[in-house]
Amino acid sequence: MNTTLKNEEKAIFALRDLYSKYGYTQYKMSKFEEYDLYVRNKDFLISDSIITFTDTNGKLLALKPDVTLSIIKNTDDSAGVKKVYYNENVYRVSKGTHLYKEIMQVGIECIGKVDSYCIFEVLKLASESLKSISTDCVLDITHLGLVSEIINGLNIDSVHYKDILKCIGEKNIHELLKICEKAGANVEYTEILKQVISTYGNPKDVLQKLQKIISSPALEELKTITTALESAGCSDIISIDFSVVNDMNYYNGIVFKGFINGIPSGILSGGQYDKLMQKMNRSSKAIGFAVYLDLLERLSNTADSFDIDAILLYDDNCTLMCIQSAVDTLTSKGMSVIAQTEIPEKLKYKHLFKITNGEVTKVENNVAIVYK
Repeated sequence: MNTTLKNEEKAIFALRDLYSKYGYTQYKMSKFEEYDLYVRNKDFLISDSIITFTDTNGKLLALKPDVTLSIIKNTDDSAGVKKVYYNENVYRVSKGTHLYKEIMQVGIECIGKVDSYCIFEVLKLASESLKSISTDCVLDITHLGLVSEIINGLNIDSVHYKDILKCIGEKNIHELLKICEKAGANVEYTEILKQVISTYGNPKDVLQKLQKIISSPALEELKTITTALESAGCSDIISIDFSVVNDMNYYNGIVFKGFINGIPSGILSGGQYDKLMQKMNRSSKAIGFAVYLDLLERLSNTADSFDIDAILLYDDNCTLMCIQSAVDTLTSKGMSVIAQTEIPEKLKYKHLFKITNGEVTKVENNVAIVYK
């Protein structure tokens, strides 16, 4: 098997195959959009650093820092649900290098009459996306409807909302209680919020505990979705964690974030963004997620990672036909092969072969054995 692909490239092939199986069609788009699109929705972007340039007609354009906004702009509110996946490059500051970078990004968008099945399917695909990259992963899910309901129950001035959301995201209960006390928040809902933030983990355990302290349609929706995910075999990596909060000006309902062991930040992020659709004068609902493939660079290569399966060494006595025949012999076995007169420096390979007296020999422990 060819092992020369980088982690990002392996992920792209696996994810494109996964999404196609569920009827998602590939969406292709331009590398740039009008700068105004991103200015109007700057808070929605992961980074506010945007690369701009002036078109020949004088219009200010931007290299695409986000895919979702482009898809929304270039689709309409047609009947049913539009299910698309994308494999696009975006241009933003890399989390790894903090420099501008062309980043490979894969994701899906579900736009239209989004119902419970659509939400379940997207979460299932998010789960399987993580598993296709690494089995050591977790998908954290929350419901912004519940978070919003509790914050509204605090009955405090809206100027404190941003600070409270920050505390929720950081699970900073001590600072949260200080803000609530200073703002004169409702004592009952302050306690509920404290318990909600403190409770995370297995969906069954979390929901059982929370249903004792608050009744909410959001909890019932979480129960329905997580039960379906359990039946679909995804429960081993699913966790409920209310510290996963996105901008409530754009997102609503269920939001989620995926993590892989070995990468300190989330590699997958998504959720329902009906509010963004409304802001862009759309009547449709929407849910989707993106996988940030640039973060896969941080995954350390395992011991069985190689640049090439085999090196084939030949000398000046070998004819072109002899070399080609030897290459064909090895590639017919499913190996990737590089034919050279000497071993290239810093090239990681599994097997070493030589052409000896017209035959392909495999070198093991400095001993050449005829390969058939």
